[in-house]
Amino acid sequence: MSDFIHDSWGYFISAIALGGIAWCVWLLYSQRRWLQSKPAPGTPVQSTGHVWDGDLTELNNPVPRWWTWMYLLLCVFALGYLVLMPGLGTNPGLLAFTSADAIAREQAAQAQAVQPVYARYASMTPQQIARDPKAQEIGVRLFLNTCAQCHGSDAKGAPNFPNLADNDWLGEGTPEYIAQTIEQGRHGVMPAWKGVIDPKNAAEIAAYVRSMSKLAADPVQVVFGKAGYENYCAACHGIDGQGNRALGAPNLSDGIWLNSTSQDAIVRTILEGRDNRMPAFGQVLTPDQIRVLSAWVWGLSNTASQ
Repeated sequence: MSDFIHDSWGYFISAIALGGIAWCVWLLYSQRRWLQSKPAPGTPVQSTGHVWDGDLTELNNPVPRWWTWMYLLLCVFALGYLVLMPGLGTNPGLLAFTSADAIAREQAAQAQAVQPVYARYASMTPQQIARDPKAQEIGVRLFLNTCAQCHGSDAKGAPNFPNLADNDWLGEGTPEYIAQTIEQGRHGVMPAWKGVIDPKNAAEIAAYVRSMSKLAADPVQVVFGKAGYENYCAACHGIDGQGNRALGAPNLSDGIWLNSTSQDAIVRTILEGRDNRMPAFGQVLTPDQIRVLSAWVWGLSNTASQ
């Protein structure tokens, strides 16, 4: 759609809108037989020459006046609309209406309406919220409406979407960090090593990575892959493969995988990298909703703390 944001498109659309109104008025004027005096009763009406079923003749009667006035009034309405509303290119109109402002007003009204529901949680800690039965009900509904499309209705994730119930976190895993992630989103990036690491060496590194999680791997590849891992991967994932939460680098030794454990999938990840994004919901959920939702998510993997 980036091809359609130039100002010239606004002039183009404006010309079509105004031209359409002008054409409609001209068409009504050009077919103005209704201005003539009404034929006297019994006066023959000119036939168009079209006859159906032997006796149904189409007559050339003038357009009813009410029909013409209706279209003229619609043209006046259209002009008034274009003056008041943003219908002529970049002109905001006299009312300066925008759909973004309308949505913002609706969101503000909705936030005001639900504020009493969340007021009781304002003085509670995230741990207390996670134990509260009513807050759990709210958290479930917020999660199903906002997060389940990617993380699953049971919050146990799917390929490329993390399991939120296993206490294995790419970040800190605290209620505050979870709330920040919900509000601001997250962008996880692993660089692509294609052109730096050849496929043979990538396969060796993949074998070594599999061995860290006690998965079956070619022992010869594991020996050669260890050096490649230490050269290219250890800076983020750690020399022991236990990851780095500050960088969002996952633990490669705990047997928990965001994607497939197959050798081919790991090689593809090494060569092509990864670019995973979680959208920000700070403009969708209120701060109170984010607080309850983050506490609920935290509680999924911290049942012993509740």
